[in-house]
Amino acid sequence: MLSICIPIYNFYVDELVNELHSQALLLKIDFEIILIDDFSETLFKNQNKCLVELPNVKYIELPENIGRSKIRNLFLKHAQFNYLLFLDCDAYIDSKSYLKKYIKSIKPETNVLCGGLSYNLKKTEKKYRLRWKYGLKKEVLSLNYRLENPYKSFNTIHFLIKRAILQNIPFEERIAGYGHEDTFFGYQLKMNKIAITHIDNPVINDSLESNEEFITKSEQAIQNLIHIKNILSHNPDFEKDITLLNTYSKLKKLRIIFLVNYFWIVTHSLIRKSLILGCTNINLFSFYKLGYFIRKQHFSQI
Repeated sequence: MLSICIPIYNFYVDELVNELHSQALLLKIDFEIILIDDFSETLFKNQNKCLVELPNVKYIELPENIGRSKIRNLFLKHAQFNYLLFLDCDAYIDSKSYLKKYIKSIKPETNVLCGGLSYNLKKTEKKYRLRWKYGLKKEVLSLNYRLENPYKSFNTIHFLIKRAILQNIPFEERIAGYGHEDTFFGYQLKMNKIAITHIDNPVINDSLESNEEFITKSEQAIQNLIHIKNILSHNPDFEKDITLLNTYSKLKKLRIIFLVNYFWIVTHSLIRKSLILGCTNINLFSFYKLGYFIRKQHFSQI
């Protein structure tokens, strides 16, 4: 019936696994929970490996870090059931009917199911606030919006997929590191006319990233986006759905790339420092990312 797949990197997953395990037992379905550790630090591995004592739980440790795309494809080697439910290790489930909603939503024609995302509305500490504010403003999408924009709204924090679909359309393993592997996968589903069904079944993003960590990860994601852009040979259909690429394209048409680049050179250090110290102006952060993209796209180094 269901293989629950959780890639792990430097995170304790006992709470997540225990909740999923309890819900699956109550539903009386055939299930397995597969945990693959992507070369975490020893203290995380030592705690998470104990979860194998639970019935139907498999735990696998990798000898080196292989990244977010490769590890998701690797679950096909270990999963035995027809549907795979992927969850990021920092997902938090606050609904006792989480698994039930996914199971009830599976129809014969189901290929991909996405449940949506939410964030804790309580303000975090200042040093973590940029990630929290960005998530609330940019990642929490209404069900209506997701239904109208099914591919653009695809997110890998949790999703259910038919095994055969992932076998035929695996995650792009040339995309290493953090960021936009879900963007590219959603586009691949679109190009192959694989329907994505969106439902109201969110998890909470329980990640606590410092402002500096989030900025650094965002920079890595931009470099991945440039790599994807090159893989697709500057595909306009892909680029029009990505806000950053769409903005860049408009600036090129207006011939003001170098003007934006000049202002970014002058201000980027101050902007980055302000964001690290707790500024949560999302427009300012967007400008920082745009300028970073322009520098990486046009120049070999900043």
